[in-house]
Amino acid sequence: DYLLRLTCLVNSFKIINIDYLNYSVISLTCITPFFTTLKGGISKLKGFHRIGPHNLDIISIIFGSLLGDAHGEKRSTSGGTRISFYQESTHVSYLLWLHSYLSFRGYCNIIIPAITTRLGVKGVVRQIIRFHTWTYSSFNWIYDLFYVNGIKMVPSNIAEYLTPLALAVWIMDDGTKASAGLRLCTNSFTYSDCLLLVKALNDNFSLKATVQSAGAPNQYCIYIWKESMPLLRSIVSPYIIPEMKYKIIE
Repeated sequence: DYLLRLTCLVNSFKIINIDYLNYSVISLTCITPFFTTLKGGISKLKGFHRIGPHNLDIISIIFGSLLGDAHGEKRSTSGGTRISFYQESTHVSYLLWLHSYLSFRGYCNIIIPAITTRLGVKGVVRQIIRFHTWTYSSFNWIYDLFYVNGIKMVPSNIAEYLTPLALAVWIMDDGTKASAGLRLCTNSFTYSDCLLLVKALNDNFSLKATVQSAGAPNQYCIYIWKESMPLLRSIVSPYIIPEMKYKIIE
């Protein structure tokens, strides 16, 4: 066996200004960690060695994304979890912002994800863009909150992690303008899950919302009332990228 020496290349803690988020955070910026061997070989750090800690903004982005189209994958080979992000090509600007945000902080490959195609329902060719984080053992608790027997659900303590940034990411990921309000597409969640989210929106932000049928059996969406839109804009506007502002404008 090689005697391994961890040479994780990290910048020191520093203050960085995130213009598109309009606030400053203290962040540990880290590029992909590597092991080097005595023979000079280099290999990526295994997932079970990546243990965090993670800033609240990273946790917020993951939780907001998992409420949308993102999914977690617990990997038996590495003992950790990775988060996969996915969008149709029409929302490429949002996913590229997300990739830039995470790759800058060392959470995924710096290579810009490419648009690919796949065959959809009734033979329709769909253009998609996706990327994954690195695998972290310190993401396992997030997977365990969101998944039961491999099925994604809303964590019972979601209100603890539904921050303004998480809400903004959820809207950018899976929100759509609906008349004078906003609809969150929660089709994959149960009615009880949706009620839990409505309660969290009200408890955390005093937003009024209701669960509605999504037009298919056992599928639901959440509608944020017109009366709550001015308040919603004040909460999430600092975090919404310009290309996604149309979802919350009057």
